[in-house]
Amino acid sequence: MRVGIAAAGSGGHVFPALAVADALIGRGLARDDVVFFGGDRMEAETVPAAGYPFVQVDMHGIRRSFSLENLTLPLKIRKATRIIADRIESERIGVMVAFGGYVSGPAGLAARRARVPLVIHEANAVPGLANRLLAPMADSVYVAFAPATQKLKMATVVGNPLRSSFDAFDRVRLMPEAREHYGIRRDATVLGIIGGSLGAASLNEIAADIAAIPDRGFHILHVAGEPHFGRVSAQAARFEDWTVVAFEREMEQLYAASDVVISRSGAMAVSELHATATPSILVPLPAGKGYQGRNAEDLVKAGGGVVVAQDHRTEIISTAIDLLTDEVKRKTMADTAVASQHRGVAGTIADHVLEVAIDNPR
Repeated sequence: MRVGIAAAGSGGHVFPALAVADALIGRGLARDDVVFFGGDRMEAETVPAAGYPFVQVDMHGIRRSFSLENLTLPLKIRKATRIIADRIESERIGVMVAFGGYVSGPAGLAARRARVPLVIHEANAVPGLANRLLAPMADSVYVAFAPATQKLKMATVVGNPLRSSFDAFDRVRLMPEAREHYGIRRDATVLGIIGGSLGAASLNEIAADIAAIPDRGFHILHVAGEPHFGRVSAQAARFEDWTVVAFEREMEQLYAASDVVISRSGAMAVSELHATATPSILVPLPAGKGYQGRNAEDLVKAGGGVVVAQDHRTEIISTAIDLLTDEVKRKTMADTAVASQHRGVAGTIADHVLEVAIDNPR
């Protein structure tokens, strides 16, 4: 039994795919039985580093501005579809799982050509173009956030697949070790600041503003992003209570160490905040037709976070200070966030994929 997985472009596509792949391994599949399809972006390094077979195709998404590359896209889609369909046949893949990104279109078309079932997962509240086009031909569609069902009518809301470490997240148990890992006092009050895998210049500026507050009385734990790390760490060197890291692979450590988090509202960040019931201030990226704002809706309705626009910097800072000084409010937010949301999702999808594969032996 072999499973194909298509995921490309960003962590919001690739990391959920890897979580499901790991769940499949945990259910008895060999690592070589899970074959990934992608392009030349982060998946080209991340997937092989995780030990999975990776088939790279020459694909890219539609360029938003005028580009001659868009004229070559139909030819690239046909070529990629043929390559993936041939691999489905030669590898005897029994089901294709598409997680979005530019490779999902050819992978879905290839699955249809090879007559194997197609399972779709959409990580964002506003579905991407590839998943919207593929949904009518899919055997099943899963989404992370309820607003996505406005575009994908027949979808099932399950949440985003996260690494298994989030399924057993326990802040009380993990906090002492997490704070020791970052060199933070156990009895400190901690504000986490996360700008996504590449960082966010505006949140880094907010971190500097907060650090400069006289006698603020709390520690800052800040994921600045690789491109910004040198500059931000130089700023932080003047403060004993501002810890900066470039990138954090084990995000559960950061959530366990933090009392409140300021974060972008990318799909995975929102899902991790929900799974860990971490009180949060969500600052959506003001781009992409507001999709990050839509990602935050479920968590805000659950009471676990508040949304503040990026240009309302004073409000972001005052809201953070308000939460950091009000333990009762933080506990209420954590208790009402329904920590079970986004837990166990990778296993749920893996179980369904195995059922589909068993029903369609090759």
